[in-house]
Parts: sequence; C-alpha cells; structure tokens
Amino acid sequence: MRSTVLRPLARAGVVLTALVAALVASVVVATGASAHVTVSSDDATAGGYGKLTFRVPNESDTASTVALRVSIPEDEALASLRVQPVPGWTVTLTSAQLTEPVDVHGQQISDYVSVVEFRADAGGIAPGEFQEFSLSGGPFPDADTLSFPTVQTYSDGTESAWIEPTVDGQEPEYPAPVLSLTGDTDTDTATDTAAAADEHAHGGEVSNEPAGLALFLAILALAVGVAGVVLGYRAGRRTVSS
Repeated sequence: MRSTVLRPLARAGVVLTALVAALVASVVVATGASAHVTVSSDDATAGGYGKLTFRVPNESDTASTVALRVSIPEDEALASLRVQPVPGWTVTLTSAQLTEPVDVHGQQISDYVSVVEFRADAGGIAPGEFQEFSLSGGPFPDADTLSFPTVQTYSDGTESAWIEPTVDGQEPEYPAPVLSLTGDTDTDTATDTAAAADEHAHGGEVSNEPAGLALFLAILALAVGVAGVVLGYRAGRRTVSS
C-alpha cells in the first residue's frame, strides 16, 4: 500500500519540480531581456546639438565591466564631439576620414570621431551595478533615429557586442543602442527600459509589463501544480483508507 501512495506523489513531485524550473526560467528571461546598453537624450534634435547618455548595466554575476567601445557610423558623423569625464575611467577617441568633407557653419570638416572608448583604470562596473557615460556634440543628422553599435568588455575577457539592428520594431537579442531624434515615445521607451534594467541590477522589482505578465503566469502555473500535488496526495490517502 505504501508504494501505491508514493507513486502518485512521486509523479506529482516531478510535475512540481518542472513547474518550479519553468518559473525560475521565465523570471530570468523576462527580467534579463531589458538589461542591455541604452542611449538617451533630453535635448538632442535633428540638425541640433545635445547630450547623449549611455547607460551600461553590468550583466555578469562574477566579472566587472572594464571597457565600453561606442562606434559612430560615418552617416551619423558629428562635426563636434566632447566627452564628459568619468572618475576612474580613461577615454580614448579614434578619428576617421570622411568620404566627402562636409560644411559646418562655413567650415570644411574632413574627419570625425568614429570610436569613443572608455576603459576603467581599476575595478570597473561591478556585478549588480551600472554606470553612465555621456557625450555632447552635433549637429545631429537629419534623421529620426541614430544607432550606435557598442561593445561591452568584462574583466574575464568576455564581450557583449550590442551591435544588432532593430528591424521593423523587432528587438534582436543584442540590440545596438538607438537614439530617437523625433521626440516621440521611442526615447521614453528606451529610458523606461534602462530604468527597469537598473532596478533589476540593484535587486529591485522589475515593473515593465511583459516581465510582470510572464511572472504572473509562471506563479499561476506553480499554484496549479501545488494544488495538483495536494489533490494527488489526498486521493492517495483515500485509496489506502478504502
């Protein structure tokens, strides 16, 4: 009789274990998807000047972020570009020649800053932390959005290449930071996503809707699984008693 009771409980235990694993996986997927490098601005407009802020969360549990390399495509070249110093970090600017010189306020510009690299003097961005790096410049191209392929380097030698383009609104696994110059909801969305990433990195509650929905569904599935175990146990006891 003992084996008769244990068999349904064992099967229910397997189901419960699978549900718990699904819950953990769903939480990781839902919250981890937002933790990538983003760029935002409060004043950048097409044809104007402004400040760009790159927000960099550390995604590793064991390694620190020790370098950030931001690429500026030629079609997004800025005639003027300045870097805001970050304590504990050294900045290197790499220039490239323009295919065709451009006229900016009556001055011919033949080269531009194509790569900005921030490298930590020591330590870097530790696990569970984030850092912001800011640039100021212009004039910005006459475009709706600008994309800045970025590579994040960790102390263990690994890299996260945030270089994939977003096509038809579908965000890839490793999206390049995209800045909106139109003042529409894209900028707000990027800011909200970055804030959610920071909150997650600091152990806070992630409030974006997709993550919340996934978590709710996972918890609901877990509750159903627990109820099934209880019912199976009671049914087993009734079988033994009869």
